[in-house]
Amino acid sequence: MKLGYFQILCLLLTLVISLPVIAVDEQAVPFVMQLTRPGDNYGHRRAFLQIDKVLNDIGEKQLKIEVVAYEDGIHALLSNNKETSQLLTKLANRGVTFKACRISMRAWNLKEDEFPLEVEFVPAGAPEMIRLQMQGYKYWRP
Repeated sequence: MKLGYFQILCLLLTLVISLPVIAVDEQAVPFVMQLTRPGDNYGHRRAFLQIDKVLNDIGEKQLKIEVVAYEDGIHALLSNNKETSQLLTKLANRGVTFKACRISMRAWNLKEDEFPLEVEFVPAGAPEMIRLQMQGYKYWRP
């Protein structure tokens, strides 16, 4: 079966569009950060700034970072959080993955549309933390 130039171009564009913003090296070291504490004293903001600093110092391609937020930490991922919303977007563009716990969302009466598009949703935060560590992620608590 022959593919025409237009079909090949469409296939290539589809592949390019589906690539992540940041290509993570296969040798990247995976870390999972747990956010469960309240954001008092700019705690959530400081955690996001720590991630930014680590990415600057070590390099985005050297690390794969996932942030799992549950309990009081769920508020760090909200779109209207003035302390963290811009940092969340910046870090997501640098390859950081953010996950919100649905159990905590229900406990705080939060809906998916209250979170930015960069946030993924998981059924429960604690099991997600354990699952990622079982997959080789190193634990990082701010």
